[in-house]
Amino acid sequence: MTQVTQESPVRGEGVWGKAVAPEYQGALGSLSVNSSLADVLAKGVEELRAAEAAGEQRETARCGLAVAEAYRRLGRITEADQAWKASYRAARSEQDAGAMAWAMWSGGTLARQRGALPLAYRLLGLAAELGERGDDVVARGYSLAGLAETGRIQGDYQAVRELHAQLLAEARRRGEARHTVWALEGIAQMHRNTGSYDTALDLFEEAARTAEAADDRRGRSWALRGIADVVSVRDGDTERALALLSDAECDCRKMDLSSALAYNHKMRGNVLYRAARYTEARDTYARALEEFAAMDEPRGTALSRLGLVKSLARLGRDRAETATELAELRVALERIGLLHARDMAAKAATELGVGPLPGPVPAPATAAGQGTPR
Repeated sequence: MTQVTQESPVRGEGVWGKAVAPEYQGALGSLSVNSSLADVLAKGVEELRAAEAAGEQRETARCGLAVAEAYRRLGRITEADQAWKASYRAARSEQDAGAMAWAMWSGGTLARQRGALPLAYRLLGLAAELGERGDDVVARGYSLAGLAETGRIQGDYQAVRELHAQLLAEARRRGEARHTVWALEGIAQMHRNTGSYDTALDLFEEAARTAEAADDRRGRSWALRGIADVVSVRDGDTERALALLSDAECDCRKMDLSSALAYNHKMRGNVLYRAARYTEARDTYARALEEFAAMDEPRGTALSRLGLVKSLARLGRDRAETATELAELRVALERIGLLHARDMAAKAATELGVGPLPGPVPAPATAAGQGTPR
């Protein structure tokens, strides 16, 4: 896998205004980025019904976007899928390219959450084009960010490294704190995954400071999760890592961030596993697994299952059973489109002394086969 450059990305922290949520539009434009998702959904459904009753298609599209995003972040996948499509239809009826872009962005983000990476690339690419056609700079930026994040999650760092840096520079230039935080976290994650822990920690900490200055609790919770990961793997500082995750969990609960909370719990499992606290790790991974399964989130489900398999192996599980499940997970991770899936499974098998894994080795995935970010 291509290594992320060790040079620092565009730096420079400034004074930030309050973070905003551009996906909350129309009658919902006054909602805070920190609004509880339950409140967003209730208000969104109320305003959506009023717009539909009045025959106001533009308002229907914009209220429907907030409803779709609330459903998605709450893990209510079926409702989210229906809502973004309805928002798109309403926007298309008015030939509102900007609203069409936002609806398509929501659909692409949902596709990535569900592990459908080729579909995510297609929808987010269309969203970026619609944003440009509608002269909606923010919709275009968020759509390009979605493409960058999809490639990063897939493990195709070579394709998206420059796009992350470009989006960070643009966000800073426009003073968009929330987007700046996202870009910092994405770049930090690539550095962390390629072993540049010091750089990763600097960027995660900058993201946390920026999010806090802009009162972006969601961004801060993800940044704290990243910091916890690095101090755990680099320094072996288990207690600090757990304290950071507990801090982040408070914000996740206040805002009903179901997906972020599940990833927080999976990271807690990672921290406990690294500390050889295998019983606690097993229980934490099992909890995260239940949360991801309830949201139909295949990537989180597979990663939590991997942690659970490793914990059970450390607690004395049969070696053959461990090898069989790791082989199944290798296939599941490949199916999602993660380029490093085979490496993850092989590394776990070597770590646990259960290799080689049974069954056929999946064919290598390629960025072209999964759709190339644009």
